[in-house]
Amino acid sequence: MKKLKGVCIGAGYFSQFHYEAWKRIPEVEIMAVCDLSIEKARKICDAYGFSNAYNSLEEMLQKEAPDFLDIITPPETHLKFCKLAIEKNVNVICQKPLTPSYEESTLIAKAVADSNIRAMVHENFRFQPWHREIKRLLDKEVIGDKLHTINLRMRMGDGWQEDAYMNRQPYFREMEQLLIYETGIHFIDLFRYFSGEIHQVYAKLKTLNANIKGEDFAWVHFDFVNGMLGFLDANRYNENTSDDPRLTFGNILIEGNKGSLRLYDDGQITLQLLGEKEQKHVYAFTNINFAGDCVYFTQKHFVEQLLNNKPFETGVSSYLKNLKIQNAIYESNERNEVVFIDS
Repeated sequence: MKKLKGVCIGAGYFSQFHYEAWKRIPEVEIMAVCDLSIEKARKICDAYGFSNAYNSLEEMLQKEAPDFLDIITPPETHLKFCKLAIEKNVNVICQKPLTPSYEESTLIAKAVADSNIRAMVHENFRFQPWHREIKRLLDKEVIGDKLHTINLRMRMGDGWQEDAYMNRQPYFREMEQLLIYETGIHFIDLFRYFSGEIHQVYAKLKTLNANIKGEDFAWVHFDFVNGMLGFLDANRYNENTSDDPRLTFGNILIEGNKGSLRLYDDGQITLQLLGEKEQKHVYAFTNINFAGDCVYFTQKHFVEQLLNNKPFETGVSSYLKNLKIQNAIYESNERNEVVFIDS
């Protein structure tokens, strides 16, 4: 079996999920880890059994000559790191947000298109097992061949404190754009995954916690090209009643011309056909790593598509549409009007 040689950059909070998942993918061998702090890189290597630690990405790419680079760093570094990988003819999987701006993201997309490498955004929400199962049921038209609405409600409860987001991700407090930029982008991708293209949005954003800079509340109305309507009701300030709000990150109701699908905060899916009672839909998932092991499934998809020369579901060029919609949401809130998204 051919093994892909991988290297990674980043040793922050979320990187632990990447490293643990890579260890379970037999087609991959992680050769080295890079971080500005060589000590942090060495700790990662010691913890997961990787060989080499670096504090220079260029040096790591030069010495290791990997097949791919996993970028697990803040978005303002992504353009530079992607360009370095492209120069070294190294494939890329890059955490979201792809970059701080749509314009920078288009530069990455163009550089990838002009090169021989392939690049994918690590957009893991669509790889959560309940979302894959919902997509399978929608494709089977279990609630009909015409979808009416999708509603997603999220309450994280990790952003009401004075030290909001605590030690896990304290930098959230300083971000000028927060909820849509950092979390809502997942839901934009998820809505497109379930229901196709979005052509207009209307948004209301607020900052509920006076101790942070960015928005932590969002009501967003989506119009889909196929006539479906969507609504996102999200905030990170108020709490929900689930044992683990970070399992599914919200609950979902999808309605069609034959009935409804519901996702609950514990990962349970139910089906209610018109004229019938709600029934539990039986499927299985494993609650390990992060949010139903979605990091593993995302990285597994990257590896399989790379080895088989097949397109990524979240390739950089296709992901640009998500960023257009994200920008339109901020624009709609600022202008207090519907914003249309060009194709």
